[in-house]
Amino acid sequence: MDKFAFFAFNGELMCFQHVLLNALDLAEKGHEAKIIFEGEAVKLVQKLEESNNKHYFEAKEKGLIDCICKACSAKLGVLEYNEKTDIPLKGDMSGHPSMEAYIKDGYQIITM
Repeated sequence: MDKFAFFAFNGELMCFQHVLLNALDLAEKGHEAKIIFEGEAVKLVQKLEESNNKHYFEAKEKGLIDCICKACSAKLGVLEYNEKTDIPLKGDMSGHPSMEAYIKDGYQIITM
């Protein structure tokens, strides 16, 4: 089983949809996948939480959404909302989730 960490930086919903689809596909095929909201993508959390996006809720239910960047959430004005979700905020690298931590845990990094 391979391990993949999707660092989603792009704030476009259409682009993030592909992160969801790929993570779900990999998980369905026996791989481990994690999704990390970074950069502009942290603004998508509220849109996804308040939508009927079946792929988002499926990924969340399956535990594929690992965390949201704390620093980017603060900088982009969505920290308060993101703190209210049941998704952890991480900031172990100057306020951002560390890619090295995932690499150290055996994950291949994919940025989108």
